Order: sequence, then structure tokens, then C-alpha cells
Amino acid sequence: MSTASAQTPPQLTSLFADALPDLAAPWSPVPFSNATLLILNENLARDLGFDPQWLRSDDGLRFLLGESTSGHSGSIWPHPVSQAYSGHQFGNFSPVLGDGRAVLLGEVTVEQSDGATVAVDIHLKGTGRTQFSRGASDGRACLGPMLREYLVSEAMHAMGIPTTRALAVILTGETVLRRRPEPGAVLVRVARSHLRIGSFQYARMLWDSKPQVLTDLLDFALSRHPLRFSSLSGCSPEYPHGQPSTRDEDRSLGMEGTALHLLDTVARAQAKLMAQWLCVGFVHGVMNTDNVTISGETIDYGPCAFLDAFDSSTCFSSIDAQGRYAFGRQPHVMLWNLQRFAEALLPLIGQQTGVTAAGAVDKANSILLRYPEYFSHAWQSGIGTALGLAPIPTNRSSDTTAPLSASQVSVIDEFIAQLENSHADLLHVLNALARSLLETGEKRKAHLSHTPLSTRWIERWISHNPDPELMLRTNPVYIPRNHLVEEALSAAESGEMEAFHKLLKAVTEPCETPGQIRSGVDKEKESKYRETAPKTDAPYITYCGT
Repeated sequence: MSTASAQTPPQLTSLFADALPDLAAPWSPVPFSNATLLILNENLARDLGFDPQWLRSDDGLRFLLGESTSGHSGSIWPHPVSQAYSGHQFGNFSPVLGDGRAVLLGEVTVEQSDGATVAVDIHLKGTGRTQFSRGASDGRACLGPMLREYLVSEAMHAMGIPTTRALAVILTGETVLRRRPEPGAVLVRVARSHLRIGSFQYARMLWDSKPQVLTDLLDFALSRHPLRFSSLSGCSPEYPHGQPSTRDEDRSLGMEGTALHLLDTVARAQAKLMAQWLCVGFVHGVMNTDNVTISGETIDYGPCAFLDAFDSSTCFSSIDAQGRYAFGRQPHVMLWNLQRFAEALLPLIGQQTGVTAAGAVDKANSILLRYPEYFSHAWQSGIGTALGLAPIPTNRSSDTTAPLSASQVSVIDEFIAQLENSHADLLHVLNALARSLLETGEKRKAHLSHTPLSTRWIERWISHNPDPELMLRTNPVYIPRNHLVEEALSAAESGEMEAFHKLLKAVTEPCETPGQIRSGVDKEKESKYRETAPKTDAPYITYCGT
């Protein structure tokens, strides 16, 4: 990554605001006179080419809050904007949502290790009212939810799950009234982009009067994510119902760089993301179309949590009374969201392919029908790896692999069924299985006794020669367990950050190694940070914090 010289202010671009003025509303900050920098993600700052020392200065703080537009040597930084988008919220369409308490400062150009450059969004949450704020909303944010997003997004990043990331949390010096008076805070968020399905839904509403907006949005999306799109389109596993098109096939069919190509790419990315969520027991809680990025990054950690007990019907959100976004429903809801994305793209699909409206629907459906196979492959690959089951090589001289065998898939299905019946802790069970493979005799039996799995299943699983080191590399042991998150946030709201920092350190080093297990390293860490919450009759509930 590029590096910044000492005391050099970050230089931002205004790619989104310049390319899509109809989706951008100018924003002017209301200064926080008593703001203080609470947490700075120094490693991320350096990766972005920012100077952590400068960011910790008063000028740096004003920059992070969007309060200063005066750059180095008198240059002017781009003016921040709030983004417009629509969204289906719990199934109901809201035509105009937009950033009601958020702002895009601009983009920073980052040089990657391969020499390529990418633009990365610098985004704020909790900075006050915008053009899109609704009703009596104050546009502010509370400290607890901002720390939750920092903690969980960094944990997701450490687990290798695509996500927005947190650069900083800033105390505003204000008190924000929600369920109770709470300290006010601003989160500085980083993403490959903040383009959402809802962005395309908003542009689709303008089609009759301003058709160019949807066309420009497609072009902008493809320009911001060319490498991601190409790599995903190059994926060609052998699916039971036919192989999806590769990048070369997309090109030959005239699909590359089109709305259909974008739809297919987002479907692939979201199918993989859903599988990754399920493999670690993550429940998002608010999978509205305005919370689905086209980059495939997890975004908006409001009422989110991790399973303590495996149950497909688990729902943590205080506002999801019907369980629409329950743990096991997430892959199905994502398909519903992708259908809404396809609807927004229909005018472009028809225009680019020269077909009627009905023909455009058929072409979109041909892409959407691939999603179940995309998800099935990603899920079986992910949970199969979690169980140490390696896919079968298609050619000894190549790195390509076929899907898992029918027998391996059967082992996976029975594993999930037994977890569902027992309501066991997914990650605890996987860790116990991995540890059992490192032992023999009574020690192996002791580890297996901590699982709800039948002897018959264990024998079937072992017959496939599972790899314990693969399991340990894959399955996190230290995650933001709900009781630990609440403990850390409660202490932070009282001004004590030690619990938060200890938990952050644990979850950003999520996996164990055979060497650590054999040597008994981090016994204190194991006892505190790996255990499921004590059982209570009251269900765990999370809140948006808006």
C-alpha cells in the first residue's frame, strides 16, 4: 500500500459526486466543538496512505469530521455529500431514503500490492441531519452502536469476510437521547464503495424523466469494481445443473460490461457472502435492499449478532417482529433482494439486448435462476472446509476442484441437522472436532463428548480423513460473542475502554493453531473469550441505535 509523509493531509477525490449529481446532496457540517478521537485504526490508516500522526492532530480530527475543506498548500478538498437511494425495508418500498445521518467525504486512491490502484470511500455516520433526514431525526449516533460496528466489522475482516471497515470512532461531546441519554459519537467508515441495490432502485425511479442517471450509475459501478467483477465472472465451478458462464463466454455473448453482467456478478458475490455469514453463525438483522452493497461487502452493523445456539429461526433484531431476517432465512431473503435489483435494471437490460420488456424479464430471470447454484456451491465449499473436508481434485496437475462428493454433502447435511436439533454452538462444536483429531484414545473421546454428534456421524466424518489444520485455520474461536460485546459497550459508555480493547484484540486474532493448542497458550484468553453466554430465559435483543 502507499504511505503518507508526516503531517500531509489526505487528498480526496469526488468521483461519486461528480459522476452522479442526481444521487448526491451537498452537505455542510455542524461543528462539534468538544469532539475527541476515541479510537483510530492505525493499520487501516496506513493501508489507505494516511498518516496516523496527522489524523490524531486537531487538523486531522476536523478532517475526519468533515469540518475542514482546506487541504495542503491551500488546495480545496472535495465537498462532502449525502447519497440518495431507495429501499425495501422489511418488504415495504420506501422511494426516498438516502443518508439521513451519514455523509460521503470522498474517495482516496490506494495503491495495491499488485501495483493496481483502487478508489476507496471515506464515509461518516452520526454527523447530523442531512437532506434525507426524516421527521424529527437529529442525524446523530450513539457511542454504543458505533463501537459495535467498529468491533464487529474488524472481526469480520479478520475472519476473511468481505466488509466495510472502521477507521475511527470520535466522541462528539454531546449527549444523544434514545432509549436513555447516551454519549454521542461519529464512526468513520471505509468501503470499496457505498453503492447499494437501493441506489439502483432510486435511479430506476428517475428513468422516465432522467434515463441517463441509471445508465451513468451502471457505468460508474463498473468503473469502481472492475477487478472484483472480472474475478467473479472468471469463476467456473462444475455445478450440477450446468456451468455458469465464464468471463470469456460473457464476452462472446456480448454480456461483459452490461447490466446482465452486473446482475450476475452481484448474485455471485452475495451468494458467497451469505455462505460466509452462515459458516460463522452471523445474523445481520436488517437485510433491506438499502443495506445490500453491489461490492459484496457486509454493511450496516445495527441489530446484528452471532449465534450462541444453532437455530435457523434465531432473530436478534428488536424491530424484526416477524423474523423476516432470521439466521436461516438470509440466503432466501438475498434472492428476494436480487430480484428487486433485477427489476431496477430491466430498462437497461432491454435497451442493451434489444428485446421487449417481457424479453428483458426473461433475461434477468435466467441470471437469477443461477443464484441457488451459486449459493449451494459456496455453502458446501465453506462448511465443507470448516469440517476439514477437502474437495476432490479434477486434475492432479491443476488447482481446479470439483464439488464435494455426494457422500461428503450427506455428512454436511446430517451435521447441520444434528446441530439444529441440539441447538449446540456451531463454532464450539467445530473446534472440538478439530481438537479431537489432534488426540487419540481417551483425550479424543473427551473432546467429542463436548459435541451433540452421534457416534455414527463421527465415524462417517472421520472416514473422509478430515484435516484438523484446515479446520483450525478456517474456523474462528474468538468472535464478538454477544455477552462480551454488551459488557464492553456498557463499560465504554461509562468511560472505561479496557474491556473493549481486550475484546477487539481477541476477535482480530480469531483462529488457533495446533502449536497454540499443544502448548496451552492463552489459557485466560480461552476461558473468557471463547465461551458462549450463560443460558437465560430472556432472548438476546439488539437495537438499531438510530
